[in-house]
Amino acid sequence: MHTELVEKKKWISEARFLHALNFCMLLPGPEAQQLATYLGWLLHRTWGGLVAGILFVLPSVFILWGLSAIYIYYGSVPWIEGIFYGLKPAVLAIVLAAAFRIGQKSLKNNALRFIAIASFIGIFFLHLPFPVIVFSAAILGFLGSKFQPNLFSFAPTTNASPASEIEDATIYTAPPTFKYLACVLGIGLFVWWSPILASGLIWGWESTLFQAGYFFSKAAMVTFGGAYAVLPYVAQQAVENYQWLQPKDVMAGMALAETTPGPLIMVLQFYGFLGGWNQPDFPSLFWSATWVGFMATWATFTPCFLYIFAGAPYIERLRHVKLLSAALSAVTAAVVGVILNLALWFGLHVLLPAYPEWTRFDWVALAIATLSFIALHRFKVDVLWLLPSTGFVGYLLHLI
Repeated sequence: MHTELVEKKKWISEARFLHALNFCMLLPGPEAQQLATYLGWLLHRTWGGLVAGILFVLPSVFILWGLSAIYIYYGSVPWIEGIFYGLKPAVLAIVLAAAFRIGQKSLKNNALRFIAIASFIGIFFLHLPFPVIVFSAAILGFLGSKFQPNLFSFAPTTNASPASEIEDATIYTAPPTFKYLACVLGIGLFVWWSPILASGLIWGWESTLFQAGYFFSKAAMVTFGGAYAVLPYVAQQAVENYQWLQPKDVMAGMALAETTPGPLIMVLQFYGFLGGWNQPDFPSLFWSATWVGFMATWATFTPCFLYIFAGAPYIERLRHVKLLSAALSAVTAAVVGVILNLALWFGLHVLLPAYPEWTRFDWVALAIATLSFIALHRFKVDVLWLLPSTGFVGYLLHLI
């Protein structure tokens, strides 16, 4: 988005883009889709936000729907399992590369490194809720900006040409009013919750369809920091509490989502699809899985429009407040620790097939993960080339 909108098309300035990104990182839910919605709102008001946000995810909804069905019907076939055996270590490498890349950019000093380490310890060993970690980090950033502003305040650098610096007058910035906010909240909450509550009234409050709508709505409200930060919470709840899927399905879903266009958070549709298949509400397993998968997508992305349309007019008035950027720098550091937690969780299930028993270590999976990480980090191989390659390696290993 940065390359297209700031550098190539010059629709928006570097500073404006970074401000929108900073706000979206502080919001719960998928930040990539929120950023697309925010930028569409800036450029073309409400309709621009709707078009940008919807079209950002719509293609991957139907692609992942088809891939989920293929996984259900053919995932137990040995050669399909061989392909996924090669994909899962690559997903582990992708998560590790993401943690390394974000850590390089955000952990500029020991204070931020301490926040990242404390975040990892808090979520992995102490099992602290993610919102507690995020808001604690934000408070530390806020206080740090008061006492040690040099540690938490970083002025964004820009390499954009003067031609890409768009004047504020050309960007839509509606003055926030109480009437506007009440209208956005009323319409947004109605649109968001109507299908969920209707499913509970029709099929029962214990139905998988309602439970999925409720659970993924809750995830959309309490998970911060993008897809990698959401997945530990969702995977743990879906596997252990709801028993919608198995740990191996979590990894397979990540691999499928990485191969589709659109945000990685689309993996939640896959989790919902499997939940509807394993705990069906309808006689048809396929259609039960389909509607639960769509419900997961609805509950994940619909709140994003509410957050952006309600909050963006106010945030636009805070573009030059240093306390906001200080809180953001601490939150970003905390997210690095959360991504490391996700990487370790994946690693345990990929490299130790019998986990939580430590009876066997998969050295072949470690080799695939290591080579994948080197390809990503050192040689900048694109994910869309890496995953088919590791899947093919898994298929060859199956033949051998």
